[in-house]
Amino acid sequence: MLILLPPSEGKALPTRGRPLDLATLSSPELTEARSEVIAALVELCADDADKAAEVLGLGPSLRELIQHNATLLEQPAVRADRIYTGVLYDNLDFASLSSAAKRRATGRVAVTSSVFGMVRPGDAIPSYRLSGDVTLPGLGSVAGFWREHLGPAVLEALGDGLLVDLRSTTYANFWRPAADLAPRVATVRVLHEQGGKRKVVSHFNKATKGRLVRALLEEGANPRTPARLAEALRDLGWFVEVGEPGKKGTQLDVVVSEL
Repeated sequence: MLILLPPSEGKALPTRGRPLDLATLSSPELTEARSEVIAALVELCADDADKAAEVLGLGPSLRELIQHNATLLEQPAVRADRIYTGVLYDNLDFASLSSAAKRRATGRVAVTSSVFGMVRPGDAIPSYRLSGDVTLPGLGSVAGFWREHLGPAVLEALGDGLLVDLRSTTYANFWRPAADLAPRVATVRVLHEQGGKRKVVSHFNKATKGRLVRALLEEGANPRTPARLAEALRDLGWFVEVGEPGKKGTQLDVVVSEL
């Protein structure tokens, strides 16, 4: 099973650690592509802070992140599971997982990244600011760039297991599984039900996805089909509805009424 997560927009800013060493990261087939993105991002932020702020969509309160990006290769790198923050990652809470669950996370969890394409929890990376919907001068659309490079690495990580795709729309655009993978692709949507009505609420969506991943890792569940994933989640206490299989996989709706 491969659980594919979106990154967080906000990230921790470590103050200690060795600089990035691309050769140490998982999915080494992405090294050249990672270098291209880093070069384009560093050049943009080092040359013109005003233009960088406009391209990256950074307001006045976030301008210090431009200088951080400009010196990305000098910044301390720490485990990716310490870099990503926010609601999903707070609820997943890598640090407090049991030893067995941490070992499972190493092999079963990957995070989509605008800079690195895909990283594993133990990969040492610096904090960065680059959203997946940005177009970088000299590189083009970040999503379009990764669509050309990311597929083989994801397929290698997936092997013959089930893909549990929890990415947001922006990061789903980095790579989409081919139709022949559909029988072993599960996407998860979280619906908040209140007063008999259901809707997607960002906070509930992110928090619930974090808790789902945590529960699967702690339980040790390793389903191989979307239907088995639904069963595993129900056994863990979630209310799950299974959609019809399609060319993009099977959608599971997890319905919650409260956090």
